[in-house]
Amino acid sequence: MIVIIYLMAFLAAVAVLFYLFGYAYIFNGISKTYLRGKSSANIDDGKLFTSNIIHTTKPVLWDEHSDYNKKNLPKNIVDDLIHSNTASFLVIKEGKLLHEQYWNGYNELSKTNSFSMAKAVTVMLFGKALEEGKIKSIDTPFSEFYDEFKNKPLGKEVSLKHLAQMESGLNWDENYKNPFLPNARAYYGTSLMKATFSRTFKEKPGEKFEYQSGSTQLLGFAVKKAVNQSLSSYLSEKFWIPLGMEQNADWSVDQSGMEKTYCCIHSNARDLAKLGQLFLNDGKVGNQQILNLDFIEQMRTPTEKSDEIYGMGLWINNDNPIKHYYFLGLQGQYIIIIPEHKMVIVRTGSYNNLPKTDRGRPDQVKFLVNETVKVFA
Repeated sequence: MIVIIYLMAFLAAVAVLFYLFGYAYIFNGISKTYLRGKSSANIDDGKLFTSNIIHTTKPVLWDEHSDYNKKNLPKNIVDDLIHSNTASFLVIKEGKLLHEQYWNGYNELSKTNSFSMAKAVTVMLFGKALEEGKIKSIDTPFSEFYDEFKNKPLGKEVSLKHLAQMESGLNWDENYKNPFLPNARAYYGTSLMKATFSRTFKEKPGEKFEYQSGSTQLLGFAVKKAVNQSLSSYLSEKFWIPLGMEQNADWSVDQSGMEKTYCCIHSNARDLAKLGQLFLNDGKVGNQQILNLDFIEQMRTPTEKSDEIYGMGLWINNDNPIKHYYFLGLQGQYIIIIPEHKMVIVRTGSYNNLPKTDRGRPDQVKFLVNETVKVFA
């Protein structure tokens, strides 16, 4: 009994210390992971977080290709998808649904976490705000939206383009395993503003590429202020409805209602494929240009600072014989665009510890591109 009392007192003291030093969010993280039998964030945790709805109003189903699901995937692709704990695998060819397959109880209605694929969506919203004149220039300083950054060393030099290209110089460790680092604070904490605005800048903006969730979250704050509405409603109006998405989606938010713009759009694979098709169509839906082509070109053009692997929100592989670019999520969520073959590939699932050996890009993407084209080109 005495041991139990001492243990409870110790745990209470630890809780107080965590709270005083700003780590109370760790308990929230534990409740959403380990106490539910998970070791980390997962594709089904959307229901555990508060979210804003991304509405659709007139769903448009995919046209099925004449060869829809007539070919079985070869063993090497199936083995890879099963090994990586895949939920969905879709192939769109020439604007039509060619192959669709699900595993582990998921189906065409299953909404799963996009993780960092949301970064590219946030950049799309940035592009739309520029197009509509709500943001004056791609080079607008972030401090024009938040004056306090004028007083931060190097903070006043950070532009929205720097944030979109991951060249902000922000002091942010992109580590998903350590609960004391900023990614965990942003994901499980109650205030995205506290998690990001508390960070300093370690390098002069524009001089070095460093992939950081914090940069995209700052970009999201600027875009939200510029459009003067929730980013979920802006995404709904400018993209979700015009694209004819089949389902409403959900975007996780913090206690203030701010979207996690680096992460956490919960949608189904068919609707994610429509985002890829939009890029394949150079920003058009039918005859309607819903995202400026010049901005799309900037998104999918690799930067020198990234060593030619990243544009703005999109990862790029022009080294591969079959060139492609893609939205990328933490656990192997992909929307892959292959212009040469008029093809979009979507893969969702939970590939924990996703291997990234191809110059910082997942080898699985290149494998899926090369092998899928062999089957369906």
